[in-house]
Amino acid sequence: MRKIFIAGNWKMVNGAPAEAVELAKGVVAACGAQDKVEVAVCPPATALAATCEATEGSLVQVGGQNLYPAEKGAYTGEISPNFLTAVGCSHVILGHSERRTIFKESDSFINEKVKVALGHGLTPILCCGETEQEREDGVTEKVVEK
Repeated sequence: MRKIFIAGNWKMVNGAPAEAVELAKGVVAACGAQDKVEVAVCPPATALAATCEATEGSLVQVGGQNLYPAEKGAYTGEISPNFLTAVGCSHVILGHSERRTIFKESDSFINEKVKVALGHGLTPILCCGETEQEREDGVTEKVVEK
């Protein structure tokens, strides 16, 4: 039987490392030693290292909110898979609706990111779903099956 997985995407909230550490400590305390549910938190990139340190030794895992599918290069503001693994991340959110709509990320680009994440030992948290218009048109299942 598959284990239940719950991840919290902290978006831009708690971007200050000190705030993220306090929140992470609260999650660690709430989870305790239970191992029936896999738990991950995904803070902003500015708080990844501090959050990884705060959750070290616990069952709470840490994930990035995105990655760029290159190890290095002139990609201002992007996060490399090497950075995520170096700070201690085990997961990464890919294909989030905001990345798809605001940044126009395509399924093929997200697929590339998934392959890079897996190649670096990161577990992708692949987001899939319909747009508001697709939901209104009643094609949710077709979109998710894609």
